[in-house]
Amino acid sequence: MSEPTPLDKAEAAAREAENNTAVVQLATMAMELAKLASQQQAQTPVQTCQHDHHKQRRSAGEWLGISCAVCVGGVGIAFASLALAILGGVAAIVVLVLRDMWRDMKKGR
Repeated sequence: MSEPTPLDKAEAAAREAENNTAVVQLATMAMELAKLASQQQAQTPVQTCQHDHHKQRRSAGEWLGISCAVCVGGVGIAFASLALAILGGVAAIVVLVLRDMWRDMKKGR
């Protein structure tokens, strides 16, 4: 057998470097995955609630007060809508009277 040429030596060195690079990359990736796994296990503390899940129910007096407030509010809204209706009617009458007066003034009466 003949001695390998410099071209053959270079090809063999390139193949070996290529294989070594893949092995080193795999080893590095495995190390990184192991680090991430250990960090995730360390970072999972148990979460506890700081508030009370058992709320107190409203008493009868509170419900009575709420219902009275709703009734008073409803009556107030009814009076306000009635006042707006009366105001609209009065405004319409005033406009009609003023229009009639304007027409009379134009005719010279």
